[in-house]
Amino acid sequence: MTRTSTRTRPGPRSGARRALLCAALLALTVQTTAAAPVLADEPGGRDGRGGHGARDCVRTEGPLDERARRVLALARQAKKDLRLKSVQLRVTVDGREVVTDALGESMTGVRARPDMHFRAGSVAFAHIGTALLQLVEERRVRLDDTVERWLPELPKADRITLRMLATNTTGLHDYVTDPDFLAELQAHPFRSWTPRDLVGYPLRHSFWYEPGTNWSYSHANYVLLIAALEKITGVPIDVFVRERVTGPLGLHDTRNGFTPEIPHPALHAFTSDRGLYEESTFWNPSWTTAPGAVITTHICDLARSAEAVGSGELLSPRSYRTLLDPGTVGLGGATEKCPASVCLPQTEAKHFGFGVIVINGWVLQNPSFSGYAAIQAYLPAERLAIAVSATKTATTPEGNMAQRVAERIAAELAPGTPLAIG
Repeated sequence: MTRTSTRTRPGPRSGARRALLCAALLALTVQTTAAAPVLADEPGGRDGRGGHGARDCVRTEGPLDERARRVLALARQAKKDLRLKSVQLRVTVDGREVVTDALGESMTGVRARPDMHFRAGSVAFAHIGTALLQLVEERRVRLDDTVERWLPELPKADRITLRMLATNTTGLHDYVTDPDFLAELQAHPFRSWTPRDLVGYPLRHSFWYEPGTNWSYSHANYVLLIAALEKITGVPIDVFVRERVTGPLGLHDTRNGFTPEIPHPALHAFTSDRGLYEESTFWNPSWTTAPGAVITTHICDLARSAEAVGSGELLSPRSYRTLLDPGTVGLGGATEKCPASVCLPQTEAKHFGFGVIVINGWVLQNPSFSGYAAIQAYLPAERLAIAVSATKTATTPEGNMAQRVAERIAAELAPGTPLAIG
C-alpha cells in the first residue's frame, strides 16, 4: 500500500520486500460492515463527461480529439515497452474528461475494462489525511495534540502527535522492512493481520530518532493514526472516511474493506514476488494498514480522487496549505542511527505532505503491492488529473509501472512540470 526512495525488487525474498514497501516511500526515491458493493451495471458516481450524473465508468466514446489520441498512443506504447498485462487510464482537465480507456487483459481471454476494480493501497492515506484536517478545522483536535489519551500503550505517546503520525515523522520502524514480517508474509499471503500484529514488529526496535526531528516512512504510523481517529470520532474508520471524503466526492466505487474481496468486476493481478509468476488478486491485503482502510476503486473514481484531494476541494485554504507541506520540508537525512536509505531528505521539490506526496507541484499517491500498481496525480497549476492502474506479465520490470505510464502522459500534457518520481 503503500514504497521507497529505492524502489525495485530482485530475487524472491528481497523482491517481496521491496515490492511491499509503501508506494509513498518509493515515490520519494525520494469490524464494522463495509458498504455493499456496487455492481458494474448500477448507476452512480461521476459521469464520463465530467459531471456527477448516473453513468458507469466506460471507455471514451469516439471520435477522439487529438489530445486524447496522443495520450492513448503513449499508453499503448508504454504497455508494450514495459510488457504490461493491462493498463487502465483516465485523464481529466478542470474536471472534464480527456480520455478514459483500458488496454490489455484482466485474465487470459478477458479484456480489461475501465470499470474493473483494483486495490488502491496508500490512496486511503490521502483520504484519511484530508478527513483529519477537517477535524482540525472543526477544532475537535489539534495536529499537535499528543496521542497518549488515545494510544496510552504506545511508547513515547506523550511526545508523538497526530501530525507526526500523519507525516511519518515519529521515528517508528516500518514493519514491511522487518525480515521476520517479510518471511511470514511471503509464506502466508492469505493470512489476516490485526493492527496489534503489525505494530508489534516496529515496537521490537528502538526509534530511529526522537519524534518530530527527522523523516522516515512507516506503515505503522497510519495503523496507529487510524486507531487514534476511531477513538477520537467514536466511529469506525470506513464510516469516518465515507462520511467525510468518498461520500461527498461521489466515489461510489471506492470502498474500505475488511476482507480480501474485491467488488465485481475485479481486475485480476499477478506477481513474481515469491519467485514464480502467480495470481495474487485475492491475497489478503490486511497487512497494508488497519481494517476498514484497505480500499478498492476503479479508474474513474481514482481520477476524481486525484482531482479533489490534489485541489483541496474539501478543505479550507489554510488546511490545503498544510496538506501540501505540514512541516516536512527541510526534514530528513542520515544520522548516526538512521541510514540514508531510511531517513530521506524532504525538499521543496519532492516531499511527503499530509497523506500525499508532492513532486514538482504534482500532488499524488502511488500504491504498488501484490501485483497491483496505480497512481493518482494532480497538477493544480494546470487542473490536470492523471489516474493509471497497471498489472504485470511475467517479464514486466520491477517497480510501479503505473507511475511510468503516468510520467509519459504528464510529459506530453505538462512538459514544463515533470512528474519525476523515480
